[in-house]
Formats: sequence, C-alpha cells, structure tokens
Amino acid sequence: MDPRSILIISDDPSFSQQITDRWNDQRATPRFAISRNLDKTLDPNTFDLFIVGAGVVSALKRVMRALDAGLPVIFVATSAEQAESLREEFPRLLVLPAHEGWADTVVLLAGEILRRVDAVARAERTELVNSHLNRNATLGQYVLDMRHAMNNALTSVLGHSELLLLEPGAFSAAIQSQLDTIRNMALRLHEILQRFSSLEKELLFIERHDAREKSKEIQMAAGQ
Repeated sequence: MDPRSILIISDDPSFSQQITDRWNDQRATPRFAISRNLDKTLDPNTFDLFIVGAGVVSALKRVMRALDAGLPVIFVATSAEQAESLREEFPRLLVLPAHEGWADTVVLLAGEILRRVDAVARAERTELVNSHLNRNATLGQYVLDMRHAMNNALTSVLGHSELLLLEPGAFSAAIQSQLDTIRNMALRLHEILQRFSSLEKELLFIERHDAREKSKEIQMAAGQ
C-alpha cells in the first residue's frame, strides 16, 4: 500500500518542521506536502489529511472543500477561545489549541486518523473483491446447473447418432459423414463440459475466502 499523504498549510516554517520532526519517531511516515495558503494548483482530493496552522485562518474557507469531500482537517488554533469559535463555525473541523506539546498531540491524532483511513480502504477493497467473487460464484453456479441440462441433451444426441451409425447401409455416404460429424461434435462438447467440474472447487475456495474475510472484519471491529 502506498504511504498516506498529508498537506501541511502554514506560513510559519517552524510549524511544519515540528510536525515532521516528531513524525520521524513513528513507525510509518506519510508523504508530506507544505503550502503557505492552499495553493490553487493543489488538488485536495490527492491528500488523506490536512493540518492547518493558526496563522492561515483564511485558508479554512478553501479547506472546506476537503471537509465537504469527507476528508479530515486538523486546525491548530492560537488560543482556546479561537478553538471554541472555530468549532462552532466548522463543526466537522478537528481543532486543537496551540498548548505546550501541541505537535505531539497533532501527530498522535493524525496517526489515528490515517490508521482509520487505511482500515476504510481495506474494507472497501475487501468489499470490491467479495463483489467480484460473488459475481463469479453466481456465474459459476449457473454454468454448473446448465452443465447437467446440456449433458442430458448431448447424451441424447450422442446416443441417437451412435444408433444411426450402427446401420451403415441405410444412408448415403454424405449422410454417413454428417452423422459422424454430429457424433464427434457431441463428444467434443461433452469433454468441454467435463472440464467445468473444476468450477466446483473454485466455488468452494470462494466460500472459504468469504468466511476468512468476514472473520477478519469481526476481529478488526472487536479491536477498534
């Protein structure tokens, strides 16, 4: 999985420096991008998290695009009063006052947010895989069901062609050749249908895969 990306918006170089320095102690380091006021050339949808410094309150209006898209935004306020005001104006905004040790708090909160983003991404991938497997399972079951019906029809065709071929003098050479073709094609189709039996093993694998994935989801939910 590619590392997650964080956009730090601040006009104070020390703000982003404190965050990136403290993140070096973490096991997984995301990709960082830094902007002074959310450069218009930056696409918010390319980032997983936004961290905004207190000196760029004006950027919040544009960061709201990220909030509207469901992306998390952490804002470091200059005071408790500003933090309270911003929470009232932007209820979905994660606001932290710039108290002593604020950078450590930001890193801890951001790490938890990214872990949740990863969990959601894994769940979406699992759902996509399960959807694909379920479609294949439905198609496979249909083929297996049709195999029995087609086998019955081919058995009838093959049986009748064999009976007709037991009377070689009853038909002209042209008709005899056509009967041979019917019998040979019926045998070939029968062989092809026999190969579909491997689908039963694939369906069993799909069922076991679904069971494992559901078990993992239950374990992840219990661990949160």
